[in-house]
Amino acid sequence: MTQLPLEPDFFRPLPTREKFADPDWTAKGDARACVGLNKLETLWVNTGSLCNIECVNCYVESSPSNDRLVYITASETVAYLDEIQDLGMTVREIGFTGGEPFMNPDIHVMAEHALIRGHDVLILTNAMQPMQRKHVKHNLLELRQRFGEQLLLRVSLDHYTAKLHETERGPNSWKRTIEGLDWLSRNGFRIAIAGRTCWNEDEDSSRAGYAGLIAEHGWRIDSRDKSALVMLPEMDECADAPEITNACWELLGVDPRDIMCASSRMVVKRKGDTKPTVLPCTLLPYDSGFEMGSTLAASLQAHGGMFDRGAVKLCHPHCAKFCVLGGGNCSG
Repeated sequence: MTQLPLEPDFFRPLPTREKFADPDWTAKGDARACVGLNKLETLWVNTGSLCNIECVNCYVESSPSNDRLVYITASETVAYLDEIQDLGMTVREIGFTGGEPFMNPDIHVMAEHALIRGHDVLILTNAMQPMQRKHVKHNLLELRQRFGEQLLLRVSLDHYTAKLHETERGPNSWKRTIEGLDWLSRNGFRIAIAGRTCWNEDEDSSRAGYAGLIAEHGWRIDSRDKSALVMLPEMDECADAPEITNACWELLGVDPRDIMCASSRMVVKRKGDTKPTVLPCTLLPYDSGFEMGSTLAASLQAHGGMFDRGAVKLCHPHCAKFCVLGGGNCSG
């Protein structure tokens, strides 16, 4: 029997790539988009992944038992504030996120250090029991008296109705959050709300619903202001997401300078690590592939893998769904 010649290589199908598997190329073989740091405007500090509640779809899987991100300390945070000063960076805002930031015993001291240096401070909170403890309220009132509008608290209120809010956050979560918002408002704090877009409502309807609730309680929030009522897109790592190429910027009419990693970085401290790590944004706290070093200076030079001299390669579904297509940005 005559053996047929082997099929030439150029007739063989190319191996199939998985989406987001290669930092430089998409599954279709297109050059992957990346985003350079235009200017560091917001430095996020993750205070730890522990939270007093467990939401159905928490962006960072926070819960009463998740301590994968441990409490960062005041001295570790101050080291980054010092570095901002040493590098001559004009960072506008220091954001504190979690978990629930008011579970970290150093939150007051960290916020105070940032405020003293002239940064705006944004604290993301559910406004529930951790924030409503007597000593925490005392510390917050002191900061408000000293720094006024320089301090902003953004409260997570997933919908303007108790039913849908509690669908995400669990039974009895609505009442405590509303109590927290009422207390902040009565005491003259600058406040904002973070809602979600997962309820099959158009944005105008959602903002109108929040406007009614805001008016009912007399909160000093303008529901039309997208920084005062932030509507956050949903994320699901298991859902199919398109990969972003260099051609997408023009096709989508999106400016890469508007993407979150063009203006922000986040610091986390993982359980078992001796020092914190710098990451490009708030959405990828556990992905070791996005580590940019332990200092801000190192993050500006990060090279190889997901980075090219500090530019972030958009090699994750969240980059596409939340940031580029969803228009999401956690900054104030």
